[in-house]
Amino acid sequence: MQSICVFCGANYNGDPVLKQAVEQLAEIMVNRDITLVYGGGKVGVMGLLADAVLVNGGKAIGIIPQFLMDKEVGHTGLTELHITENMHQRKQLMNDLCDGIIMLPGGFGTLEEFFEVLTWLQLGLHNHPVGVLNVNGFYDHLLMQMDVMVEQRFLKPANRQLVLTSANPVELVNLMNNIQIQPDEVWFRDRNLT
Repeated sequence: MQSICVFCGANYNGDPVLKQAVEQLAEIMVNRDITLVYGGGKVGVMGLLADAVLVNGGKAIGIIPQFLMDKEVGHTGLTELHITENMHQRKQLMNDLCDGIIMLPGGFGTLEEFFEVLTWLQLGLHNHPVGVLNVNGFYDHLLMQMDVMVEQRFLKPANRQLVLTSANPVELVNLMNNIQIQPDEVWFRDRNLT
């Protein structure tokens, strides 16, 4: 992978374990010459990650809609900053500029971005590996809900397996580098999960 898109919060809860995971992720990306693609913010986990990448000599590309730039939350010290008209363009460009996607802790926006690109992957609209950096078990309940979706036959096991998960940034990036993504094409032909 030459670039990873990271979805993460515009808030930071002060958790030192999360900060350490962010710094480890930044370090592995810089050491492997992987460019960060992210939402372009200077605040929260977004800002921590971008700053950690930049301080270590890496590249950080931000994509932010104009209305958020107007609120002065955009990071002006990035390698590149793209300003879009709206959130939809932002997500499309983020996906277009990356080779893989990681979700860190965040709120509604983080989940919305993650599930949109995960749905695109399930539908075969891209083939980027998608990972969850499950710091301190932050996403344990969300991952269990995905398992419930499989148990209740609303999600195929093959599509559940598209979500790579680890609490360790190095392990997660290694998983993403070593997988060939082939979304379940049967989804289009036969939606019967039995």
